[in-house]
Amino acid sequence: MTQRLRILHIMRAPVGGLFRHVLDLAAEQAVQGHDVGILADATASDALTDQRFAAIAPKLSLGLKRVAMSRKPGIGDLSAARAVATHATSLGLDVLHGHGAKGGAYARLAGRVVKGREGQPVRVFYTPHGGTLNFPTGSWEGRVYLGLEKLFAAMTTGIVFESDFARRAFAEKVGQLPTPARVVPNGLQPADFSPHAPNSDAADFVFIGELRDLKGVDVLLRALRRLNDERPVSAVIVGSGPHGERFKALAGELDLNGVVRFPGAMPATAAFALGRALVVPSLKESFPYVVLEGAAAGLPLVATNVGGIPEIVADTDTPLVPAGDVTALADLMRGVLVDCNAARARAGRLKDNVAAKFTVARMTADILDFYRSAGRH
Repeated sequence: MTQRLRILHIMRAPVGGLFRHVLDLAAEQAVQGHDVGILADATASDALTDQRFAAIAPKLSLGLKRVAMSRKPGIGDLSAARAVATHATSLGLDVLHGHGAKGGAYARLAGRVVKGREGQPVRVFYTPHGGTLNFPTGSWEGRVYLGLEKLFAAMTTGIVFESDFARRAFAEKVGQLPTPARVVPNGLQPADFSPHAPNSDAADFVFIGELRDLKGVDVLLRALRRLNDERPVSAVIVGSGPHGERFKALAGELDLNGVVRFPGAMPATAAFALGRALVVPSLKESFPYVVLEGAAAGLPLVATNVGGIPEIVADTDTPLVPAGDVTALADLMRGVLVDCNAARARAGRLKDNVAAKFTVARMTADILDFYRSAGRH
């Protein structure tokens, strides 16, 4: 009989793809008969976050714990690390799984002092989810954060990468390490494969993501300017973030206020109805959920050739363009508008490919297997 595991997932900010990944993984692990808990930051919260936590709480036999965690390193990390270790100690765990840079750091530090069930060492796993891997190796932040990654790797039972791109980036920036590692792509729920139904007043394109430079929103706006010099082309830019006001100002400077809307943040499933095709102009990515979710919904996709996106569209005829290339992005967007039937047919083939490869059940089974196999090294 397979052992029933006691698992605690640790993350800082409950936002974005990392948050979805933890919720999906924890819920499916509970469905498969394991005792699961979540520990997350107490300071990052909104109505949608609270709603999602409320929905999963009944499935968490080890409970939901919120502890104040700062985004950047600081003196507050000492009290947060102590709180994590104290909580983990009380649960008699088999597995600590840290997500993102902060969650991973707290999990590894706690693993140094926490004893698991029956006094056995707790197994400690880490999924980077991009995070520190986005820092250039030559910057002072890169040297600090990547140095910490190397230090913490020695305290880790195993590292889970959501894409082969992330695995390669880790090896290039942090170095080849003896820690066992496995690539386990993010997965989707059956409900994610509901057909896309755009609103009657849907824009030509929808962008969904955090409004910051790495997402390439400025490139998208400049591509829209080129297209609007030829014909009216509309877009909805869904999300919030530190550079949102700058992007709104740029839209005004490019005389796009009549064709571009910024409605704020909302769930991807609601945002999909606002557009007829999904545009992902990112300069950097790891393994973006929005591409998986858009493919599952059957939206035509316009995306850049970065991060794990090529792994999502592999074995399909979905074209990708170079990051930061305004002309190439505009050309691909134009192609979707000119031949929408061909774009929808490609989207259908991509949807079938994603359905065959990327499911939460498969993701969870692979991670549970890694917990057991890496723990025997």
